[in-house]
Amino acid sequence: MATAMPSNGTDQPIFLETPTAQAITGVFAWFGMAITIYQIYQHLRYYSKPSQQRWIVRILFIVPIYGLCSWISLLLISGHYYIYFESIRGCYEAFLIYNFLCLNYDYLGGEPAILDELNGKPARYSYWSLTCCLKNKSYSLQYFRFCKQATLQFCIIKPVMAILSVILYGLKVYHDGNLSPTEAYLYITVVYNISVTLALYGLLLFYMATKELLKPYHPVLKFIIIKSLLLFYFWQGVLLAVLEKTDVIKTSHSISAGVIASGYQDFLLCIEIFFLAVALYFAFPFSVYKEDYQDEFSQAFRLRTVTTNLGETINPKDIFTDALHNFSPSYQNYVQYRNDSGRSNNSADNMKDQRNQDSDTAKLLGPDNDH
Repeated sequence: MATAMPSNGTDQPIFLETPTAQAITGVFAWFGMAITIYQIYQHLRYYSKPSQQRWIVRILFIVPIYGLCSWISLLLISGHYYIYFESIRGCYEAFLIYNFLCLNYDYLGGEPAILDELNGKPARYSYWSLTCCLKNKSYSLQYFRFCKQATLQFCIIKPVMAILSVILYGLKVYHDGNLSPTEAYLYITVVYNISVTLALYGLLLFYMATKELLKPYHPVLKFIIIKSLLLFYFWQGVLLAVLEKTDVIKTSHSISAGVIASGYQDFLLCIEIFFLAVALYFAFPFSVYKEDYQDEFSQAFRLRTVTTNLGETINPKDIFTDALHNFSPSYQNYVQYRNDSGRSNNSADNMKDQRNQDSDTAKLLGPDNDH
């Protein structure tokens, strides 16, 4: 894919700089984004189960974020801005894994419902999944707390690594694919891989405990679809780094070999994002929630409602709250509080759930009710 690269020092533009490359990637990226933006709009319009659809919409945002970042990065390849767009994509990857775990929690009714069902039961273990240490163990509050902590730590470490990458790139001690011990890329990559492995391990532990309960929601299919893009992204990066090291990808006029390799990564992502958008459209259909939604209002009111729902969805307050409680000594009291209340202690969720369970117009239009 990176053959016939221009020789060092030539002024001939590389393929990635041509209108053909930009048009191909633009068509795939924008069609993919159009599909997902429509899907997001429909979920926000038929917002009948906020506790689930909040996570779904956040997951779907992977398409416009990855698509837009990859396409703009490719357009600006000669400006060496790839590191900034790559950092944005990397940060969202961390939140994607956490959001998917939370969606599965909410499919099953949250921590209290899961504990009521599984607390004290023998833990599943398997040698192939490196969970043999769970032999003779049982499910407990700490087990599920670890699953959350494992994904949350990635939400913290990945953005920190992304910020460090940008800073060190500016200091000229970070270059993609350079595994020299004098370069920061090696150490950031090691930390990243340890962190993402721990996050995925936490997700695996949760699935092993709840796979029977989650069967109606097809979590494996959903996760494979989501993770496929990230796996392609990772292994494409490895292959491109090898091609760079073996001089298949070479420096061309003012663009270094590392930047060109990242450009090919962006090129491939723009194409892949279209197929991801199609897969996600079927993996998270809005028709399931449309059936539970009573649409009795004008187009103008619906538009205001969609805007409000979007604001609730992109508000990261619940993520920070969850992180604070999961790493707090009072975690058990936090779960007990949610159990006693019978629902999330997020007031916006309570108001929205009430609104969608009751067709009374006065209640639907009453956002200032006491909680």
